[in-house]
Amino acid sequence: MNSQTVRESIAGPAGALECALDSPAGQAQGMAVICHPHPVHGGTMDNKVVQTLARAFVQLGWRTVRFNFRGAGGSEGEWDEGEGEVDDAMAVIAAFRRPGEAFMLAGFSFGAYVAAEAAARLGADAKPQRLVLVGPSTQKQKMAPVPSDTIVVHGEADEVVPLAATLDWARPQSLPVIVLPGVGHFFHGQLTLLKNVVVQQLQRPMV
Repeated sequence: MNSQTVRESIAGPAGALECALDSPAGQAQGMAVICHPHPVHGGTMDNKVVQTLARAFVQLGWRTVRFNFRGAGGSEGEWDEGEGEVDDAMAVIAAFRRPGEAFMLAGFSFGAYVAAEAAARLGADAKPQRLVLVGPSTQKQKMAPVPSDTIVVHGEADEVVPLAATLDWARPQSLPVIVLPGVGHFFHGQLTLLKNVVVQQLQRPMV
């Protein structure tokens, strides 16, 4: 993401997982783990939306961890239909979360599915402080229900995951969805808008 990005590998359930860490200038408020889009369709931790999410968290004083799912980039293993990829996320959280540290989870597209599923699997004493889901894969994956303070951002003109699918998922949960007018799935030309929206939402006092 920048010259200060630190890349390292950890032991994952199916082999080594490639990770990228970015830190704020001062003392970090906590850690945010960010999950990337579908690896079979070229998604990696260097995806522009994933990097934009990392920049938003770093701007707010959080250290961030991006990682490649098994079989993507420099990570070992093979695609596991979404199940093993959630295990990968759990391994990254366990490897980098410090005891008692504030923690957030985020994801884009397929990565939003993984983030929601990982959050659901974590014990009550280990839940993320907030979830940030961008263009969540609500059509092809069975998304887990999420907490009411989850930040969900979706493009009105999303050509990969129809906005209607995300609204259908959100409606039974009475979950607000932030819709960016005229924006497609990959937020082309609108990454700054996306970052600003995420920063603004995370800065809002929780009620």
